[in-house]
Amino acid sequence: MTVLTPSAGPAERLKGIVPEAEIAAIGPLIEEIKALKEDRNAVVLAHNYMTPDIFHGVADLRGDSLALARMATETEADVIVMAGVHFMAETAKIANEGKTVLIPDLRAGCSLAESITAADIRLLRERYPDTPVVTYVNTSAEVKAESDICCTSGNAVQVVESLGVDRVLFLPDQYLGRWVATQTDVEIILWNGSCEVHERFTGDELRAYRSANPGIRIIAHPECPPDVLEEADFVGSTSGMIGWVKDARPRQVVMVTECSMSDNVAAEVPETDFVRPCNLCPHMKRITLEGIRDALRDLKHEVTVEPEVAARARVAVERMLAVPV
Repeated sequence: MTVLTPSAGPAERLKGIVPEAEIAAIGPLIEEIKALKEDRNAVVLAHNYMTPDIFHGVADLRGDSLALARMATETEADVIVMAGVHFMAETAKIANEGKTVLIPDLRAGCSLAESITAADIRLLRERYPDTPVVTYVNTSAEVKAESDICCTSGNAVQVVESLGVDRVLFLPDQYLGRWVATQTDVEIILWNGSCEVHERFTGDELRAYRSANPGIRIIAHPECPPDVLEEADFVGSTSGMIGWVKDARPRQVVMVTECSMSDNVAAEVPETDFVRPCNLCPHMKRITLEGIRDALRDLKHEVTVEPEVAARARVAVERMLAVPV
């Protein structure tokens, strides 16, 4: 999904999305960011998990990991500010060697990305020779460089099947891998990684929502455990979930993922009542308007990738982007 920042001021863009008092407080900061973007020929890429003030207030391009990876290759801006976590900024840099890529807070990491290292993959290749390595984009550049191809939750099944093999190593999210295994005949060898946000949801929790809200629809991200996915009416990537809500227009829905996404989608589908099981990503929440302003103003927290690592990782990312979805 590509959304360009409207020319309207903060009050008009954020009306009905954040409280009026907050709009008044952050309006000057948003205008300052807008001016800095113009001066720097910069764009802000925002993941769907960003808070509404960022997502609707200053983002030029918005989407899930796959969409942001594609957008990073298409922008003509000189500077990219990644309103997301570190691996997303690295992916943007891998795709744009000659551009300046900034992240507003260097502490914005990812528990899933930290669950596997390049050395782990080299060991796995020794144990499973001639087995392709499919790596989720929620990983470091060094891990991508050791992989044959990357994937996102939006194209994981297509990527696995594009290889034309009987089995693959699927890293590092065990729950996404388990879900992929239900969608394909390819044997999936898993790694024991998981997302600290999605792994906290439970099937019992969702059954309680159904009991308390007859007729409610449940949609879940495939990084959730199997008992959660079994209770869901729809399973898909963040972009897939957004598309489902916009098409189905349910009266009431539980969106089982990071809870800022519900806030952002609710602004676009006001007739749907979002019941919000709020599991926040502490890393995503390190990204703030002030951090974006400071990054642009001072060109700080530049993300770099060692050239040899970037070259190898770029092959895996480009192979992913070439797979039809």
